[in-house]
Amino acid sequence: MSENRDDNSTNHSDVARLWDDYSRTRSQEARDRLIIHYAPLVKFVAGRVASGLPRSVEQAELVSNGVFGLMDAINRFEPERGFKFETYAMSRIRGAMIDALRSYDWVPRSVRAKARQLERATSTFEAQHHRPPTDAELGEMLGLTVDAVRAAMRQVAASGVLALDDPFGGEAGENLTLGDIVTAGEDDPVEEFEHEEQRHVIAEQIDRLPQREKLILALYYYEGMNLADIGKVLNVTESRICQIHTKAVLHLKARLAAVNRDVGVAVSRD
Repeated sequence: MSENRDDNSTNHSDVARLWDDYSRTRSQEARDRLIIHYAPLVKFVAGRVASGLPRSVEQAELVSNGVFGLMDAINRFEPERGFKFETYAMSRIRGAMIDALRSYDWVPRSVRAKARQLERATSTFEAQHHRPPTDAELGEMLGLTVDAVRAAMRQVAASGVLALDDPFGGEAGENLTLGDIVTAGEDDPVEEFEHEEQRHVIAEQIDRLPQREKLILALYYYEGMNLADIGKVLNVTESRICQIHTKAVLHLKARLAAVNRDVGVAVSRD
């Protein structure tokens, strides 16, 4: 056991020296060694992103795009500020993958339209009744049968078009996502204060979700499990987990939209 501790300490010291070298010299050699050291982060994030996408999207392509996010993170990171690189890098890596996916425009327009319809209907129902709609109630609002609503949910879930990786609440040009806010670590003090307030609001709204939806969000975003593994834990199919995850995000977005509207009204009154 003592040998393992010594190895870990040595590795940590080596990485610290690499960062010091790169910060002082900006040398290509130090940068390349940092990329190699942190490369497993790219594979980890690619696995998380791929778990909610169709099989036609190759994980190797996600990894390729994620490497650019890692390189950007290394270039921008300031170790002297004392923040954890892994948390910062994972956000940049995921952002690079999501940006690339959006540029491919691989999701059919009809699926995007269904996602928008479901999101709008859920938000409207939440605003009126202060609770999530059932599939039957969604169907009534959209003029669809329950089976048609569930089929639309499956299509949207399979496309990965609706997830916590969608942009939310950032300034213009900032790729801030719900996933970033939920899992964010240390950051700039001002940004960290803002993110902490956002996380508090999100935590309150997650706590109000149905138990199974709340559990799936916790296992996916906090415990790092993929949708297939969550299905095994809950003894349901991966497609069913995808569907419940989609409903959970719909409900969460609707509630956050309502909170933002309430804040906007309060500010305008002031």
